[in-house]
Amino acid sequence: MPSMLVLATTAVPDHLRGALSRWTIEVVPGIFVGTVSARVRDELWTSVSQVVGDGAAVLVHPAPTEQGYAIRTAGTRRRTPIDFDGLTLMRMTAAPHSPTQVKRTPSPS
Repeated sequence: MPSMLVLATTAVPDHLRGALSRWTIEVVPGIFVGTVSARVRDELWTSVSQVVGDGAAVLVHPAPTEQGYAIRTAGTRRRTPIDFDGLTLMRMTAAPHSPTQVKRTPSPS
């Protein structure tokens, strides 16, 4: 049975956006919405997670959970979904710091 999905992408290749637009509609740049079967959804997600590279992708779709939906993420810039007593929350990770960055403290005036 078809169900609605929302897929948000950031910094992904143009060819991936084109492939997603065959099955969904891009309502705003990087946000795709569609109604597809679970099989098509899973195949789309497999394609997205293989190609996303340095970008990020988040898929939200109906699931038999307390919240009524499931979240999947892919890519190096991703936020990580974690289970917190049956609820899915998003873990925000800090950006990696390069060794050349020096933390400067303001000098007293």
